[in-house]
Amino acid sequence: MTISRSAIVAEARAWVGTPYRHQGSLRGIGCDCLGLLRGLWRAVIGPEPERPDAYSPDWAEAGGNEALLEAAQRHLMPLADCAFADGDVLLFRFRMNVPAKHIGIATSATHMIHAHEGACVAEVPIVPFWRRRIAASFSFPGVESAHS
Repeated sequence: MTISRSAIVAEARAWVGTPYRHQGSLRGIGCDCLGLLRGLWRAVIGPEPERPDAYSPDWAEAGGNEALLEAAQRHLMPLADCAFADGDVLLFRFRMNVPAKHIGIATSATHMIHAHEGACVAEVPIVPFWRRRIAASFSFPGVESAHS
């Protein structure tokens, strides 16, 4: 089964306006950045391959491990040199030497959709603040080539 990049972007855009809710993953009801990814997975691929354990807002700082990056490596397809296209998953580090703890979905080479505390899911430019913090990028399994 091949998943189209346009289908991923359309589904991500359907989440715009969803309120932020820590550990939520329901479109229109509430989600955090991981919940946005989980909801997209369910919509475009099917059942989630694993469910995350409960996590606190400061889980990355408190735990110090790369739980998010490791989960992405288990279930998504890594992209070389953080090269990404529309429909790809972006992982961010807020500071060097701390685990990646934020997720965005690229809608183009210059924009992404993400959920962050205190705001609804939004499509925003990938300004230098975000670009400098990209830790890794991934494609969903089965996604069409970026050059299709």
